[in-house]
This record gives sequence, C-alpha cells and structure tokens, in this order.
Amino acid sequence: MLGISNLVFQALCAVFVSFGGYVFLTFFPNLVRSYTSPLSNLPGPARGTFLHGNFDSELREPQAVRLLEAWTAKYGRAIRYHSFFWTHKLLTVDLKAMHHILSHGNIYRKSEFVRHGLGSVLGQGLLFVEGSDHKRERKVIAQNPAFGPAQVRKFTETFIEKSLELRDIFLDIASKTVRKDGRARIDVYSWLNKITLDIIGVTGFNYNFDSLHADEKNPNELYLAITKSLSTPRTHLALFQLSVPLLQSIPTRSLRERQEALRVINRIGRQLIKEKKAAVLAETVDGTVEKEDIHEHDLLSLLIRSNIASDMPESMQMTDEEILAQVPTFLIAGHETTSTLLSWTLFALSTTPHVQTKLRSELRAYPTDRPSIDELNSLEYLDAVIREALRLYAPVSGTQRAAMEDDVIPLEEPIIDKYGRSITSIRVAKGDVVTIPIRILNRSVDVWGEDAQEFRPERWQDLPEKVQSMPGVYSNLLSFLAGPHACIGFRFSLAEAKAILFTIAREFEFELALTADEIVRKTNIVGRPHIDGQSGAQLPMLIRPVRDD
Repeated sequence: MLGISNLVFQALCAVFVSFGGYVFLTFFPNLVRSYTSPLSNLPGPARGTFLHGNFDSELREPQAVRLLEAWTAKYGRAIRYHSFFWTHKLLTVDLKAMHHILSHGNIYRKSEFVRHGLGSVLGQGLLFVEGSDHKRERKVIAQNPAFGPAQVRKFTETFIEKSLELRDIFLDIASKTVRKDGRARIDVYSWLNKITLDIIGVTGFNYNFDSLHADEKNPNELYLAITKSLSTPRTHLALFQLSVPLLQSIPTRSLRERQEALRVINRIGRQLIKEKKAAVLAETVDGTVEKEDIHEHDLLSLLIRSNIASDMPESMQMTDEEILAQVPTFLIAGHETTSTLLSWTLFALSTTPHVQTKLRSELRAYPTDRPSIDELNSLEYLDAVIREALRLYAPVSGTQRAAMEDDVIPLEEPIIDKYGRSITSIRVAKGDVVTIPIRILNRSVDVWGEDAQEFRPERWQDLPEKVQSMPGVYSNLLSFLAGPHACIGFRFSLAEAKAILFTIAREFEFELALTADEIVRKTNIVGRPHIDGQSGAQLPMLIRPVRDD
C-alpha cells in the first residue's frame, strides 16, 4: 500500500513539475522580450507583478484608462508598460503612429490573447479570424447590401417601429407609478438591451425574439443564450485559460456557460442558414444567383446571396461553417454595442439636464414620430449628441495588436527615450504587443481641447484642427476603429441609435435614480454600466412623460 502511495505521489509531482515547466516556458519569453525588445528603450513604469503587471487586481476600466493617461503625461507620448503575465506593451498617443498601426493590418493583428477572449464569447467569426481568412470573409460581408446606405434606409422603418413599441411600454409603466412626482423607476440598460436584440433579430435574421414583451420567467432560448454570453464574469483562472492553451479545456463554470451559450446560438443559426440558403436557391431558375434573385432582405439572407452570387469567385466564397461563425458575432456584437452606447448616452443626458432639454426641444419640434433615415440625419443636435456619446463613452475602450514582423512606426512628433535621446520613430520586434487606446485618444485634451473630458455636443460645431488627424472610419472618432479591421456595421449602428434616442428622448424626461458616482463601468468586451458593488449590468433611472405646458 505504501509503495502505491509513493507511486501516486511521484506521479502527481511529475505532473506538477511538468505543468510548472509548461507554464514557465509559456511566460518566460515575455520576461526575456521585456529586456531584448527595442520597446525596452522606451520610458515607462517599473515591471510590476507577474500576474497583473502594472495594474492592481481590482482596478476597473476607467481607473486603468486614467492610469494609462497619467503615464503618457509623465513619461511621454509613447511608453512601455506591463500587463498580465509580464507581457510588455507599447502605448502611443501619437496620431501618425496610430494611423500606421491601424492601416497595416497585415503586420499588426489581434494577439492570441485577444482572439481567444473574443472567440470564447462571439465565436470564430469576422472579429476572430486574421490574415487571408479575414480578408476573404470581409470581402464577402462587405459586399452584403445590408451594410450599405440603401439597406440601412429600409431597416430604419424597423428601428422606428420597435422604438415606438418601447415608447408605449414606458408610457404604460409610467401610468402605473405611485410616486407623487409622476416618475417611474426602470432599468434603462435592460430595456435598451431588449430593443436592440429585437431589432438585430428581425433585421439580421428575420427572427422574432419579442424580448420587449416576453415573459421574464420563460425567456426565449436564444435570448437566454445571448444574455448569458456577455454576463459571465472573467476570473483569474479565465485569464490563465486565455493565455495558456493547455488550460483552455478545463471545464470551469464560466467556460461551460459560454460554451453552452455558443452551442445554442450555433444550433439555431445552423437551422436558419439551412432554411435561408434553400429559400435563396429556390428563387432562382438555373441555380445562378443574381442580385435580383432574393426577396428577403435580412442580413443573413443577403449574406448568403452575396456569398454564392455569380460575381463572387469560388475561391473567395465562405463555407457554411464560416457563415455560421458570423451568427453569434452579428447577434451579440450587433446589439450589445448599440445598447451600451445608448445607455451611456442617457447617463450623459441625465448628468447634463441643459443638453437633454435642448435635444428634446429639437426632437419635439419635428412634425412626425416616424422619421426616415434622411430626416433623422437632418437633426443636427441629435447627430451631435450621438457623436459626443461615441467620443466620450465608446462601448469598446481599447484593443491590442501583435506585430507579425519587425517594423518601424513613424511618429508625428519626436519623443525622448529612456536614455534621453530624441527619436522620430519606434522600432518594434515580431511578437511585440501594441495597445490601441480608443478611449484615451477619443478623450485626449491634446486632440479635443481642455474640455475633452466633458460631455458637450456643441463642440461638433467647431472642432479643433488636430481632430482632423484622428484615425477612424467615422467622424474622426476611433470608436469604430479604422483600416481593414474597422467596424463593418457602423452605419447600421448609428441609424439604430438615432431612431431609438429620437423616439424616447422626445417623449420622456430621464433622471438617474442614483448618484452618478454610484454608476461604474465594467468591461467584458464592451464597457457596460453597473451599480458600484453589485453584479450584473444595469442603469436605474427615473422616467416621466414630457408635459406640454
């Protein structure tokens, strides 16, 4: 018996030593790189701890952003800092450098850490793939008319219809309030999440979630899977799993929940693809698909048509599995980003009552509650409010890229390295990680002026000259990124946000149910509002129908 115990002990020791060696070999190169990479010549804070680098374990996203801003103020416009597991990173707020990084997608690709983080929630769609696969899939998806101005114009009718449904729900809730001031307390984030999910369901897949009217005790299976996918918290073990391939098969609770959510989404998505592909082919005479051969105009049907159209070379076509991989991306990213943006927009309007009043005056002066996209775009202050919310409260605060080869990044202005030398470019080595500081550049005093941290839509009437140098696919904002990885659905998101805000800000006054300091931002891909000290995204507000004096 003693001999067996010794054998078991020796076996466990061997496993422990082997695993320890594996982990050491996985992360030791990070330590070596921090000394040998040319980025080590840049100034920055001391190394910090192995697990968290220069960041405290309890640091929230806003505090982390402010810390990065403080470092650039202290050390200069390009710095080196350390993140998880001794990973050292480049952060630069030089606009010329950022243009170079974002426009060279073949050199700067998502790191494995970022890809696995996205993949565990969104699946292996367009946001996951890189290289030739990304180029091929993006070409097919970019040709999808659903992302063009004409189709967004058609979708706007659905945006407005759903917004009017939400308005009526709010009116019903307000009519039942027992408060003497006529206000009713609601969780704005929850309702915005529901309406944007309903919208992407109909416009994206001709699928009716009806989450605005659904029984919370018996939720739609797909609705439940999607809400779980982004609500599962990230633990320390989850961070290890993202970084160590060997650990990615450990069935932790969070991993099981995310995998089960993706299984449900993929199962239903596979059935939708089968039905819609059959419908597209049934509308043709000889099996050749042309632009006029499709009558359904949801995103998935149009993607299938675009993929198998006669003008799409077979070598560029996506497989059914690759199309399936886009389903969770479109469903989750397609509604969560807009609901998060609108939540923070209402937060901003509640903390600046004069802006809310000015916006409502413009919206109530408009003669119809069913505007077209052209009419929505003609409302200048509504447009400025959305732009300002995108600037100050970008749903995604930042991302990162890993260099696929050695490169030299040009700088707009010289910087001083840690040896006191003036340099006009930054050398990076293959494998170095570069941070894309979306929120920092969107709120930079150097770019936007001394009031950059304030919510002031009027700034869009007279922007500082330096704003014109900001990279971005939309309005000199980094919120939708730029270059080959820019957000492909930004027109859809903007039209949807304008339609919803037009409808509810026109009819209701919004006020925070708590103090602004009690609302914090927590990030799991997107930065959603939470009550400090509580789990689960939420934004409690008091609403009251507008009274005509």
